[in-house]
Amino acid sequence: MGFRPGIALIGSCSCLLLASLLSLGVPGVPRSAAEAATTERVIVNRYTGLAIEGFDPVAYFVDARPLIGLPDFEASQAGVVWRFRNEGNRASFVAHPDIYGPQFGGYDPIDLARGVTYAGNPRFWLISGQRLYLFGREQSRDAFAADPNRSLLDASARWPAIERNLAR
Repeated sequence: MGFRPGIALIGSCSCLLLASLLSLGVPGVPRSAAEAATTERVIVNRYTGLAIEGFDPVAYFVDARPLIGLPDFEASQAGVVWRFRNEGNRASFVAHPDIYGPQFGGYDPIDLARGVTYAGNPRFWLISGQRLYLFGREQSRDAFAADPNRSLLDASARWPAIERNLAR
C-alpha cells in the first residue's frame, strides 16, 4: 500500500499577510483549524461554507499537492460546497465523491482513533490506499504514515458512532 505524504508551505510574504489577517479576526478567515465546524459530517469552514477550506480534493491525486479551488468550478454535495481547479476535477469528484473526498469527512484519523473529532488541515495530508486523509497536525500525519493499517482499523471502528453524533 503506497502513500504520499504532503505539506503545503506558504511563502514568507504570504505568511505575514495571513498572520495579519488572522490576528485581526477578519470575517471569512478562520483563526485556527478549530474554527472549522467540528459538528458536521464533512469539515466545513463556518464562515465561508466551503469544504476543506476551498482546496480542490481531486488536486491531491492528480497534482500531488493541495491547490485552492476556483469559484468558477464548484459543486454541492450533501449541502457542502466544494471548489475545484478546473471542470475536469469537478466532473471527477461529482462522479466519485467517495473516492476523491477526504476520508472520515476530513477529520484527523489519529484523533478519531482516540474517539475525538479534530478538524483536519488541508495542508497536512496523505494519500494511502488511493484515499485522501487530512490531519490536524504534522505529527498526526507522520504517526499515520508509520502504521496506516492500525490507524485505519482504530479510526474506522470509532467512526460510525462518532458520525451518528455529528449534525445531520
